[in-house]
Amino acid sequence: MSIEQDVVSLFHETYGGEPDIVVRAPGRVNLIGEHTDYNGGFVLPMAINRAMYIAVRYMGGEMVELVSGDFHHSAKFNLNDFEYQNPHWCEYIKGVAHALKQRGLPLKGWEGAMMGNVPRGSGLSSSAALELAAAKAFSEVSDFNWDPVDMAVVGQEAENNWVGVNCGIMDQMISSCAQAGHAYLLDCRSLEGQQVPLPEGLKIVILDTATRRGLVDSAYNERREQCEEAAAFFGCELLRDVSPEQFEARAEELPELTRKRARHVITEDVRTLAAAEAMRKGDGETLGRLMDESHISLRDDFEVSNDALNRMVAIARSQPGCLGARMTGAGFGGCAVALVKEGFEDAFTETVVARYKEESGLEPAVYVTEATQGAMRL
Repeated sequence: MSIEQDVVSLFHETYGGEPDIVVRAPGRVNLIGEHTDYNGGFVLPMAINRAMYIAVRYMGGEMVELVSGDFHHSAKFNLNDFEYQNPHWCEYIKGVAHALKQRGLPLKGWEGAMMGNVPRGSGLSSSAALELAAAKAFSEVSDFNWDPVDMAVVGQEAENNWVGVNCGIMDQMISSCAQAGHAYLLDCRSLEGQQVPLPEGLKIVILDTATRRGLVDSAYNERREQCEEAAAFFGCELLRDVSPEQFEARAEELPELTRKRARHVITEDVRTLAAAEAMRKGDGETLGRLMDESHISLRDDFEVSNDALNRMVAIARSQPGCLGARMTGAGFGGCAVALVKEGFEDAFTETVVARYKEESGLEPAVYVTEATQGAMRL
């Protein structure tokens, strides 16, 4: 059965009867533009064909009740009287409700069953998928206008202010605003986005290293601080305002670590804009080269890769038909992404799995994905 069928079955088993609607919101893979989001720069993610699904029945009243097929656990809360309790999947739902209520939106209660197939902790944004699926459920039940950008901000506010994870806006924006067959070039400062078509004849392959990022908060925060120090040195609020020429003219005045962090962000913005232009031209060779360069920069200048990611990328790059590969997501584990010529994807997948398993002793998950639609009612 499909995930949609599974979540409807879970609803029926839990509550009896059928749900009124099913909503879904996808995870994402970022093709290029890493650690640029909180620097006000550019990112180029796409929504993948793995998503979070919620089967919903309208209840009215004040209660929201949910069962999770992934966590085998249920939860409920009162929309007019709830607070943060403990690290738990339901806090993402509460956080969305809180952000919506802060906008003055009248929320109605519902009961639902949720399931998903976005691997948790892999860097494919399972949390953003959950936030946007919850926002979509609330919008359908409470009958308020769905504005994709505003709902993405709701998801980010839920994660930042309620759950307590200081994420950027990229994950929620692509889960909300994606169009099938396209990546999304996002300006993380203005929140203006452009749909960029994926070139024909190319496949996007996700390479899960089977290592889960211990995105050590301290390491992430340290890099943010280093970026802020570099921006202040150049008299700017954000590194996105420092041109490559400005950087090169004064780079040697920066401490070595700060210089390396800034060089990654500044050159990554250039690469991301160039990658979007290459995609518009159908130029897979240039897109692949830029992905390769991005990985090297993340590995050497930003230092957020790890042995598993480096090994996976090296194996991928060595395969026939692979135009480029890079780690994706925050780093320190999780996934890489590869650009592969159509017709080579089956052999590529088989060989990469075998070689990575042989070299690392880990069982990877490697799968071809498609660019799908953002949050929607099915």
